[in-house]
Amino acid sequence: MDFGLTDEQKAVKDTARAFITKELVPLEQEVLRRERAHRPGLERRELRELQLKAKEFGFWGLATPEEYGGMGLPAVLQSLIWQELGRTWVPFRFGGEADNILFYANEQQKAEYLLPTIAGDRISCFAITEPGAGSDAANIKFSARLDEVTGDWILNGEKTFITNGADADFVIVVAVTDKAKGVRGGGTTAFLVDRAMGWKSEFIQTMGEGGPAALVFEDVRVPARNILGEIGQGFELGMKWIGKGRYIIPSNAIGIAERALEMGVEYANTRHTFGQPIGANQAIQWMLADSEVELEAARLLVLRAAWAIDQGLDPRHSSSMAKLYGAGMVNRVVDRVLQIHGGMGYTRELPIERWYRAVRLYRIFEGTDEMQKLIISRDLLKGYTKVGKL
Repeated sequence: MDFGLTDEQKAVKDTARAFITKELVPLEQEVLRRERAHRPGLERRELRELQLKAKEFGFWGLATPEEYGGMGLPAVLQSLIWQELGRTWVPFRFGGEADNILFYANEQQKAEYLLPTIAGDRISCFAITEPGAGSDAANIKFSARLDEVTGDWILNGEKTFITNGADADFVIVVAVTDKAKGVRGGGTTAFLVDRAMGWKSEFIQTMGEGGPAALVFEDVRVPARNILGEIGQGFELGMKWIGKGRYIIPSNAIGIAERALEMGVEYANTRHTFGQPIGANQAIQWMLADSEVELEAARLLVLRAAWAIDQGLDPRHSSSMAKLYGAGMVNRVVDRVLQIHGGMGYTRELPIERWYRAVRLYRIFEGTDEMQKLIISRDLLKGYTKVGKL
């Protein structure tokens, strides 16, 4: 069993860190200053410029197939890059990406939605969560009714906590099209809906920087040609979209925890009280030791989940474990590092309190802790997986 990275993996990881060190780290203090002034950390124009610089480094469309101009990287390599990206608090994401379910579009839809999104000319968002349907996605009520005369679908309802919802040019929205079949039984359909078709968004203020949006649809007409995939495939596509994040999110968490723990170690060595560095105190030593152990355990779980994807195995069980443990790990590590820094860690002069607010979301979105536990226990109880089986 080899736990080492291949030469290719090391090269990609090192190149990603070189880009982050050169282009993003110098922006960190400015990002904190802007956010203290309640401004976006990066303007849309600045994000675009950085994405084009990343393209010069070779990073464009990490998950996008090569036929669409992307890198088409395997999951393990994507995980390693997202770990590196987590090491900076500059709100950056690589360009050349599109929602994974957009690749189910037909040729006309690809030309109108997929390709412009990959190119960065259009921004998309995905909407399944509703005020009364979060973890229980099968409880969605958002409706789409067929107009028998025109052939259009008329969409009504509200979606909430939608990432990029305030900025998106179009939304992939899952709606109930046949109530009798039920959500899981083929009663939902995914639609591509331009903002110009009439839906409205409202920014939701959260404890983190930036924020999601609520989307409101009132008799929004959508032509039948804008159905994504097939009628009745909406819930299936929604689960495919959600599933991808369950190894990406904890990958990002690893990078955050790494950087935070490094700050904790440095501060423990340089901050003196009662004539000695605080790192000489056993209480501090145990915080650092616990954080290191949990960080490395999360790293193995996350890479195991990514490896399962690359091997063509069913990744749901391993991804749920990675998401559950990785999200909890980064919350605990950041909490300890804030404690080590004391009052200074609580100020907005350092990124620690920012991380403290940001990573709390990791235990909620793309499947709460409780949902991951439900999936893991169900797999064991129903015999979908066996204890100790790799």
